[in-house]
Amino acid sequence: MVETSDTARLRLLYDLGRTFAAHIELDDLLPLITSKCREALDAEGVSVLLLDAEKDELYFPYVAEEKQEVAKRLVGLRFPADRGIAGAAMQSGRSIRVDDAQSDLRFYGGVDRRTGATTRALLAVPLVSAHGKIGVLQAVNRRRGGSFSDADLEFLESLAGSVAVAIDNARLYSRVKESEERLRTQVGALRRDLARRDRFGEIIGTSAPMGEVFRLMESAASSPIAVAIEGETGTGKELVARGIHRASSRAEGPFLAINCAAVPETLLESELFGHRRGAFTGAVQDHRGLFEAAAGGTVLLDEIGEMPLAMQAKLLRVIQEGEVVPLGDTRPRKIDVRVISATNRDLAAEIAAHRFREDLYYRLAAFPIRIPALRERREDIPLLADHFLAEAAERHKKWIRGIDSAALERITRFEWPGNVRELSNEMERAVALSRNDETVGVEQLSPKLRGPASEAAPAPGAARSPSVEPAAEAATQPLRQARAAFETRFIIEALRRHSGNVSQTARTLGISRVMLQKKMKAFGLR
Repeated sequence: MVETSDTARLRLLYDLGRTFAAHIELDDLLPLITSKCREALDAEGVSVLLLDAEKDELYFPYVAEEKQEVAKRLVGLRFPADRGIAGAAMQSGRSIRVDDAQSDLRFYGGVDRRTGATTRALLAVPLVSAHGKIGVLQAVNRRRGGSFSDADLEFLESLAGSVAVAIDNARLYSRVKESEERLRTQVGALRRDLARRDRFGEIIGTSAPMGEVFRLMESAASSPIAVAIEGETGTGKELVARGIHRASSRAEGPFLAINCAAVPETLLESELFGHRRGAFTGAVQDHRGLFEAAAGGTVLLDEIGEMPLAMQAKLLRVIQEGEVVPLGDTRPRKIDVRVISATNRDLAAEIAAHRFREDLYYRLAAFPIRIPALRERREDIPLLADHFLAEAAERHKKWIRGIDSAALERITRFEWPGNVRELSNEMERAVALSRNDETVGVEQLSPKLRGPASEAAPAPGAARSPSVEPAAEAATQPLRQARAAFETRFIIEALRRHSGNVSQTARTLGISRVMLQKKMKAFGLR
């Protein structure tokens, strides 16, 4: 029995509906929809125009077109959602058939001008899902000339419901998949971050330079302003960035850091903005970049001064537009992140040398925070040394009595080119060389500190640490008791100034609340 054309189309509708429902990847579904509809209608081109509700624009995510150059120009093209015959169909919610588009007052010629094509006959059917209008299914020009028929329009209308449902399902699947990819990227970044994070977990310092840093951090945390953290290697720039994040309204969101100097230029764009499957050799699956993975949180661009100029231009566009386009994709994606940058370079000099974009600098460095070098805050060195010593002793399962006065003097007077990180490593080494229940002396210090004290004189104008000044009691009692007595008096006075408030006192002393409570218990102050 020979099927009638109506029966054949009904069977085709049924088969297409089942086929569309079986595809949950939007990138697979859209080519299938457009190619099958183009074949069924014998059309030159079929496209799905999707609605960007936020911008109120229609765009072409994929086009099946007889002329490949026309298809390439259409993909990614956008126009206002109330323009053209497609816009009229979506706004009214009714299908439209036009036999001579050029003479139709609703026709929007901007698309033809961009593509070089000529639209003659046209079908436009609105796509409506359970969530409302999502776009338009459009067919353009019969291959052998002439107009589309009413039957063609009915066929496209009958198919539109299945197409809308399939697109809705694919979008839902895409959101779930994106969420999974974002979590995977976050977990990977956090694991890498834990592996490389400095061993200290809090910022320590009571000096005037560090007091200024804390003041600026508080201001930065209460504002969404772009922060650029400047300072030498090892001064704790990432620690300051984390502190700002934790004190900000984004504290519940992720904090993801990337070292721009450690990632090859060829991979940096993918790491930051993501890529689509097949974007380059080895891209076997979609990958969410840090800007998407850190949604609602903060991204730290460490060593921003090392970023290549080509990437600087792309980063500037992302910051200006508030959206990223992954490698291999044409659709921009909105991002919601705070960007903090850090550098050990003089960016003003880099700008003068044409190695850093001036426009990007002013986007990133609206609120600069300079972290002082360790030699600029020598009064913090004893506190830091004690802190690192205690941490190292705990890791090595040793009881270390402390640091003797001669060793502490050399530690305080040293220039520390590697700053806090170098001091931390020095204390780790000293503990490893010390025996249990022993005091760290000069002999446990590295050769660079064991040289004559005069070789490590303080920088001009640097304050001598009060911790190394000789005490009157030193001649009449053991050093350990003298230090404990001094520390007890010091803590009592600090508690008195803050009316017994442990949190405020700990912040002033540059130690954690837990550490202060331990000291108070040890000294019988609670």
